[in-house]
Amino acid sequence: MARTDEQNRWTDLLEPDELSFVRRFVLSSGSLKEMANEYGVSYPTIRQRLDELIEKMRRGTKDKPVSELRRVMRQMVENGEIDLPAARKILAAGARDLKSAEKAREEER
Repeated sequence: MARTDEQNRWTDLLEPDELSFVRRFVLSSGSLKEMANEYGVSYPTIRQRLDELIEKMRRGTKDKPVSELRRVMRQMVENGEIDLPAARKILAAGARDLKSAEKAREEER
């Protein structure tokens, strides 16, 4: 059965920097040695990061939908409309706003 809901894409599980890592991995034809050189880290470090992403994608987040803000930011980074550091700042600000709103609701009770 094909998924038609845009929020069910596997890429929606990843943070912008993780998506960038996957893109670089594909563009390097899966060469972890090349990735290690690009990132300036050891092969085991790249291997560990890849293993963590694989595990994250396997777990999935079917029960935890991706926010619209996160989806839009990810798409903007993919399209080159915004850079990764700016996207991270916006997402962090959004997360802080959500926590503040939740705290205010709890205090009202």
